[in-house]
Amino acid sequence: MPTVGSFPTLCTEIAGIPVVELARRYTTPFYVYDAAKIVERIGDLRAFDVVRYAQKACSNLAILDLVRRAGAVVDTVSAGEIRRALAAGYAAHGDPPPLVYTADIFDGESLDLVRTHDIHVNAGSPDMIEQLGEVAPGRNLTLRINPGFGHGHSQKTNTGGEQSKHGIWHEQLDACLRRADHHGLAVTGVHMHIGSGTDLEHLSQVCGALEKAALTVGRTVTSISAGGGLPVPYHEGQSYVDLDEYFRLWDGTRQRLERAFQHPVRLEIEPGRYVVAESGYLVTEIRAVKRMGQNLFYLVDAGFNNLARPILYGAHHPLAVAPLDGGAVRRPVQPVVVGGPLCESGDIFTQQEGGFVCQRDLPAAAVGDYLVIGCAGAYGFVMGSNYNSKPLAAEVLIRNGRDHLIRERQTFEDLVRGEIVP
Repeated sequence: MPTVGSFPTLCTEIAGIPVVELARRYTTPFYVYDAAKIVERIGDLRAFDVVRYAQKACSNLAILDLVRRAGAVVDTVSAGEIRRALAAGYAAHGDPPPLVYTADIFDGESLDLVRTHDIHVNAGSPDMIEQLGEVAPGRNLTLRINPGFGHGHSQKTNTGGEQSKHGIWHEQLDACLRRADHHGLAVTGVHMHIGSGTDLEHLSQVCGALEKAALTVGRTVTSISAGGGLPVPYHEGQSYVDLDEYFRLWDGTRQRLERAFQHPVRLEIEPGRYVVAESGYLVTEIRAVKRMGQNLFYLVDAGFNNLARPILYGAHHPLAVAPLDGGAVRRPVQPVVVGGPLCESGDIFTQQEGGFVCQRDLPAAAVGDYLVIGCAGAYGFVMGSNYNSKPLAAEVLIRNGRDHLIRERQTFEDLVRGEIVP
């Protein structure tokens, strides 16, 4: 099990390559991913029968290819993600399914892809069962159940309970099974996920709720999914979950179901953030240092168009200064507020949920120094936008000591492509 390490406030290299070299080569802001960390995190979960990567966390084709080669299958939540998985080399179907479509609705394109490629579906609404049955009767499918409760590090990442749109309400399970029977659909899997950052206490409740749902479905169940939500420490005081205990709880559920059904039951886990969060860094340049009353601001050239988690959830990310001269000499530390370039007061990286600006102790820095935002591999680039007509950042993968450009920086021509002046 990984241990919690502090993120230093002075950073000179990423995965063995100097930050200054990377910045000169790729121009800020840009994302960097450490391939070795991704492979390590997948390996942490080898006790589970299947590791299914939730690609919505970070879906660059090079990352998907790396995950596939590391032995993980993939979860998709849109037509675009289905196409990404296929482009990254995943087969459309197999046992276990190399890719699964998990959603609460079908749009026209996703339903057509599922039908055409025989892609396994994890249905999150009764209407999905009806729509799948109309175009592909006789298929197998998984049901995502909302157990009536949820949990998460933010209300916005809570995916269970009556205020969540996700999953089939637990009291509607019998009716959904009748819908599936009507179309000859066999429910072979049960999935449950209540939110990101789930702890062991809530996990034990999920295990019990999933076991109850699986017993209601009956002997057609051949797989259960523990969902995702494995916590990652973004700052000191937070910790990883005990993976041995996590597996023990789920394995106990699996074994009881195997005894009830008298056949093997596959145990899946569906991590996204856990696999990629710690691998990723957003590198940005300090472009202004100014004082506003009691606050000293470092203003950088990355904003919430690049990393939206702070403004969305008040998410905390470790921050470090990377000196322009590449030196590791200690500098005096001072409380600062870190903000971006966007024409929005909320464009602040050091804020708490609710938009409350806070300070962070960082080394003294000047214009031209770099700022490295850590634990940015999950829900970073994938949530990027072109707000203020800002181009999407480049992405870089470091593997075996070498850096590889895996996404070119968006150009102005890319930005306006498709726009039409009548």
